Amino acid sequence: MKLPVIAIGILAIVGVVKSAFAADSSSTSPASISIDPAKIVDLTYPFDATTIYWPTEHPFTHEFEHAGIEEPGGYFYSAAKYAAPEHGGTHMDAPVHFNRAGMTVDQVPLTAMIGPAVVIDYSARAANDRDTMLTVDDINRWEAAHGQIPDGAIVVARSGWGRFWPDKKRYLGTDLPGDVPHLRFPGYSAAAVDFLLQHRNVIAIVTDTASIDPGNSKDFPVHRHWLGANKPAFENLAHADKLPPTGAMLFCIPMKIGKGTGAPTRIFAVVP
Repeated sequence: MKLPVIAIGILAIVGVVKSAFAADSSSTSPASISIDPAKIVDLTYPFDATTIYWPTEHPFTHEFEHAGIEEPGGYFYSAAKYAAPEHGGTHMDAPVHFNRAGMTVDQVPLTAMIGPAVVIDYSARAANDRDTMLTVDDINRWEAAHGQIPDGAIVVARSGWGRFWPDKKRYLGTDLPGDVPHLRFPGYSAAAVDFLLQHRNVIAIVTDTASIDPGNSKDFPVHRHWLGANKPAFENLAHADKLPPTGAMLFCIPMKIGKGTGAPTRIFAVVP
């Protein structure tokens, strides 16, 4: 019997997550179950004053309203407010971002954001060319080494760009407000995402740069094609160098913003 893609994905998730748990043999109590921290990789940048946003956006702001001993109770209490654009830092692009009929953040199912990671590295080329793109040839080389991209996978384009975070000028190519014309960083090629859409059953794509399109793009074909297919994307992945080419399970969990076009996202992986 051939299991449907979703069922295969769920079984894979259960297997990988179970491997991250270590039970204390001295007790069967749920309280004795712990997670092996060595198997969890945090792939999210903190949201703070250093968070990088598109040059046309305002920065992340975080202001404490209460911090310290509150009278008359004498107990410690703190609370703050934050404000931020939907698109910046480690975040999701919901399909509606470039697709009039696309799903909003709150409509994207969790099954479209959890899956085995396929990490395609093109960092050697990106080190010498800020405008380079992940290509179909890169996909073919990955598959020659690891087999065909599995159904339900999440493809990660690893350019090595995380080494520049949070240096805005090196990461984006410019640190001037509103300076979109001088953005320079790698991304996916339109041909690569078209190949994934037409020939592979991939649920999401991820990049360790500020956009799934390269910075010098003027018409954003990757956004238009991928989000146009009603699939989510994730940008500004942190610590991509810690992911193996295959074997990790990726969890891309955005803030559930009603009618959101994007959202801050906590991305993490369970590795073998």
